Amino acid sequence: MPGLSERTRTLEPSRTIAMNQRARDLAASGLDIADLTVGEPDFHPPENVRAAAARAIAEGADRYTPVAGYPELREAVSRKLLRENGLSYPASQVMVSCGAKSCLSNAVQALVGPGDEAIIPVPAWSTYAEIVKLAGGVPVLVPTSAAEGYKLRPERLASALTSRTRLLVLCSPSNPTGAVFTRPELEALAAVLERFPETWVLSDEVYERIRYVPEVPSPAAIPSLADRCVTVNGLSKSHAMTGWRIGFLAGPRPLVDACIALQGQTTTCASSISQKASLAALETEPAVIDAFVAAFARRRERAAAALRSIPEVSLVDPDGAFYLFPDLSAFLGLPWKDRALESSDDLALFLLEEARAAFVPGSAFGPGAEGCVRISFAASDERIDAALGRTRAALEGLRAGAFA
Repeated sequence: MPGLSERTRTLEPSRTIAMNQRARDLAASGLDIADLTVGEPDFHPPENVRAAAARAIAEGADRYTPVAGYPELREAVSRKLLRENGLSYPASQVMVSCGAKSCLSNAVQALVGPGDEAIIPVPAWSTYAEIVKLAGGVPVLVPTSAAEGYKLRPERLASALTSRTRLLVLCSPSNPTGAVFTRPELEALAAVLERFPETWVLSDEVYERIRYVPEVPSPAAIPSLADRCVTVNGLSKSHAMTGWRIGFLAGPRPLVDACIALQGQTTTCASSISQKASLAALETEPAVIDAFVAAFARRRERAAAALRSIPEVSLVDPDGAFYLFPDLSAFLGLPWKDRALESSDDLALFLLEEARAAFVPGSAFGPGAEGCVRISFAASDERIDAALGRTRAALEGLRAGAFA
């Protein structure tokens, strides 16, 4: 058989999906697995969204849409960005795509070329580095720490910037840490970037509505970044519409036009039915989404309390998103079966096999996260209690030598 391209040979598979699939396989074999791997709300979309989708089907909205999305949906996104984020983008500077991931991919393809560098503060969602590599670019992974709140500091950014830096990727609230940048912190990063006018900022704001602090400022709201920032958001997390695949980006007109051209030659357009439903989603009463967030906030407290009850577990409280990122490194080096636990992959495998609790290993999110696991609390109280109760028992048994 003829060979495959170099880009496919170097592409790393998603460890989140891999761990979730392993948990599914074990569950299919009859085991009771408390799976907290995937970042997917366990709610259904709001009723007005589902009704709008049904109405769109009944009315025959089953044809290709404009590549950039229905004009009325682009207008609705424009209003949302102004109303909720203080960002003034006309509809002509908005593009609708097949999920936020598609928006990110289009933006990176438009901005990054062979040999260009993209700075990615880690821990971070692994897809950022992979789409940079697909564009021929070089991911520059800059570690952050729990002591820094898992946020990029100006001095670290300054050390990483070079003449080849084309892009800085920011995600606030963060996957996997839940870290949220304050406006002064963004202004400090913007001051560093003033010396590098050719560097763009790609801001992933898909968790922006899921926050436990008063605000999540957008980098595009910083005046010195406004004309070189591309803002990406979507409805998967905020409106529990993961399978509907709707995301959107906004930015300077030349960049958006380039993304539209790319999309026209790849996916063509997002689903017509999902777009009609998304128009209703953006008109959903805020109280409906607030109820989702209130549920996440309660689960956050429940899960954090359970983790803090385990001796030697360290945790930084997330300010947004629906993940906890505890540090379990105190348990590295302890014996399990015929070997010692040496990595976050080992820890995740140990907890899956011995506790029947599925988490994503910290190694999936880049260097500096060894010994951590990502835990999604976008799940029922019962599943959270089962996963973390079993985790406590397994870790206490590990410390006592029960698995040697």
